[in-house]
Amino acid sequence: MASEVALERRRQILDAAVRVFAREGFHATRVSDIADEADVAYGLVYHYFPSKEKVLDELFTERWSLLLVAIEEADKSGDDPRDKLRSVARFIIESYRYDPDLMKVIIVEVTRADNSFGRTHLDDIDAAFRLIERIITEGQSSGYFRKEVDPYFASMTFYGVIEQLLTGWIFGILPTGEAEFESADEEVVGMVCDGLESR
Repeated sequence: MASEVALERRRQILDAAVRVFAREGFHATRVSDIADEADVAYGLVYHYFPSKEKVLDELFTERWSLLLVAIEEADKSGDDPRDKLRSVARFIIESYRYDPDLMKVIIVEVTRADNSFGRTHLDDIDAAFRLIERIITEGQSSGYFRKEVDPYFASMTFYGVIEQLLTGWIFGILPTGEAEFESADEEVVGMVCDGLESR
């Protein structure tokens, strides 16, 4: 029972941190802001997390580990390479669709951030690129994708297109609605794969 309460409190703090980080930005947020948002005592945040950096670290690690699993599952499926990439794109788009604040925090404060925190997670970020690269390499070996394109560069381009799409949604540059969410994965995959396919 005590461990369940602890897990609930920990989740409560993490969820509150997502809202505050998304609203105020990571650097402008204080631990007391997270405590206020979570409606818990200031010291309780420190009981579970020694710093706001550790809070952000856990938020990123949780979501990124799910992405890595999603890419691996897509790669293991019997789908063709294009459909595998569509599955990856769909996972990321759905992650934004149902938890836009968390995805905003991950993109703005981690993967696109030119700071020490972002640099400490370069290996994690690179792991996703390498898994996508494997899908592309397999597609090249089977003749589905053209071989003159560097597969690692293609994987970074693929993820970069998705990240730019999400950035457009985050900052209100691109429209967001059911139609956009439903068609986004095919538009992304079409844009990248049409440039990769064998001619």
